[in-house]
Amino acid sequence: MTVSTTSRHTSLHDEHAALGASFTDFGGWDMPLKYDSELAEHRAVRSAAGLFDLSHMGEIRVTGPDAATFLNTALVGNLAAVAVGRAKYSLICTPEGGIIDDLISYRLAEDEYLVVPNAGNAPTVLAALQERAAGFDVTVADESGDTSLVAVQGPASQAILQELVPAEQQQVVAELKYYAAAPVTVSGIDVLLARTGYTGEDGFELYVPNAQAVPLWKSLLEAGQGHGLIPCGLACRDSLRLEAGMPLYGQELTRDLTPYEAGLGPIVSFKKEEDFVGRTALEARKGAGVERKLVGLRGEGRRAARGHYSISVDGEVVGEVTSGALSPTLGYPIAMGYLDNAHAEPGTEVQVDLRGKPVPFEVVSLPFYKRGQ
Repeated sequence: MTVSTTSRHTSLHDEHAALGASFTDFGGWDMPLKYDSELAEHRAVRSAAGLFDLSHMGEIRVTGPDAATFLNTALVGNLAAVAVGRAKYSLICTPEGGIIDDLISYRLAEDEYLVVPNAGNAPTVLAALQERAAGFDVTVADESGDTSLVAVQGPASQAILQELVPAEQQQVVAELKYYAAAPVTVSGIDVLLARTGYTGEDGFELYVPNAQAVPLWKSLLEAGQGHGLIPCGLACRDSLRLEAGMPLYGQELTRDLTPYEAGLGPIVSFKKEEDFVGRTALEARKGAGVERKLVGLRGEGRRAARGHYSISVDGEVVGEVTSGALSPTLGYPIAMGYLDNAHAEPGTEVQVDLRGKPVPFEVVSLPFYKRGQ
């Protein structure tokens, strides 16, 4: 087991160590990479359920009369149109249109939102929101250090949670829509329960104060035993999100890319009135079009493409892989990458340089895997 001496620990770190986890640094946090077999963890999420510690993620609470207008100015999406109790996937961009981070924002009340950025970007997003809040009647509060986040993902996740909530809340769990959130009590612990995730499966994310993280984790593990739930680390989280065609910041998303290259153009709202940061640049980019785009790639055999491997057509480099793996669910190599527009249509044959050997891949539509297939 490798443990960093410099990375931060979540409130569940000792629980992971007791379960035999291997650790890795991720976004400045010492996080479980896997417990035993990352393949077994991946398959558990697809067939039953997996339990994840996501406490490295950021939590920023935005409150005040101008909360909706402020977020419509700070982010590219239309947060004012989100109903109370619902959530929206959005982006925060630079004035030039580059992606600072992708994040989820939950509207908890008319004048209250919970913004959840990625772990490594949380301080940057917090600073940007605080700077952009000038002139608005809002409070931007960082609650990341006080909040733990646990996720139950997989087809058995609803059944597990319904065993742990009071009888009068079982219907709340069952009827909670995708990208919605509600306060519930799990094993006597008050949590914010969200039906969101990063695996391509049905699942829930539970926000809770740090002091309640360990009892919540233990109760979910115990209740999940009869449903095939096992603890899962970041390794299978990455292979799950790749199969589901979900981008990862630092690989598919960077400040050098706009939402349009990443296939996230529909997230940008030009219908809203606010002059959001990056609006002028993004309007120009939308009008001019993009020269490259994010695509899916399917290979044959067992050799997987990896990030930064070059993609060629007839010996000419036309793109680069951003993420790749041998898909545990599908049984063949899959990858995402950026390709020149001329070669980005599904069905196009390309070659990926696998350590000096060009190997054939086919451009395919994303995602690779859809729930229930």
